[in-house]
Amino acid sequence: MRKNQASLTAMGIAVIRAVEMEKPAGERICEDPFARRFIPDWFYAFIRFFIRSGYAEHRGKGVMGFLVGRDRYIDDYLSAQLRQGLDQLVILGAGYDARAYRFEGLRSPVRVFEVDHPATQALKLDALRKIFGSLPEHVTYVPIDFNRQTLGKCLAAHGYDPHSRTVFIWQGVTYYLDAAAVDSTLKFIAQHAAPGSSVIFDFFDDKLLNTPTHHGEIRGMKRYRGMTGEDLRFGIPLNQIDSFLHSRGFEQVNTIRSEDLKALYFSGRNQTRNVMSGYAIVSAVVSSQVVGQEEGR
Repeated sequence: MRKNQASLTAMGIAVIRAVEMEKPAGERICEDPFARRFIPDWFYAFIRFFIRSGYAEHRGKGVMGFLVGRDRYIDDYLSAQLRQGLDQLVILGAGYDARAYRFEGLRSPVRVFEVDHPATQALKLDALRKIFGSLPEHVTYVPIDFNRQTLGKCLAAHGYDPHSRTVFIWQGVTYYLDAAAVDSTLKFIAQHAAPGSSVIFDFFDDKLLNTPTHHGEIRGMKRYRGMTGEDLRFGIPLNQIDSFLHSRGFEQVNTIRSEDLKALYFSGRNQTRNVMSGYAIVSAVVSSQVVGQEEGR
């Protein structure tokens, strides 16, 4: 992403959530009443046209299905974590994520950190002031460029507590980072989060990155990277995700693939909607051995 350019991709994802909200309550895969309020009218109308016309589905069959299913699954994951007891939530690459404002359980004593690129975050803060009159006090906003700054230093400067049980949501981000930035972020989580802390993120099979000609959405994203400033850089082999995370200090790895999302959420009137294969969501818990080793140093 360019230094002073807000994420157009994050804005586009918010439009997808807003369009989903236009459907009757019983047909929505995900819910986000704030999404529409983050988006300029011209941008919303432009992207909504491509979704409603069917062009978006034609270009990337099942991508829209994965994106709304991803939101729903991560919502359900967060709800489960809140029921188990949660001290902190860190949303990495927050974009126009509205979970901090949608979930009633994300209030005191839970502390929320929204971590994002400064340009994108600035636009979001302007929108939040218009929505609420002032910035919500339970959220701490942490500006960062993941490819140039370290997560640990930025969070520490804003009051992150490494001894609190924390959930890290990392949605729609890994694709655009280099391998070193992904490793650095996972290393921080594994070594600086309390026992029982966890991370959930989405990724795609690196085969899509290396041989994208059959995948219209990825081909299009590469074509327009000059405009968006966001280039696809990183993927993980789907059949290696368990070993990938175990080797980086995580356990209890749970992977949700496209067919799992389809089975979970796409029934009734939604059963004909496609969910693109090659994408996945994974959650994992910080290994108690890694935490113990780090505390003993």
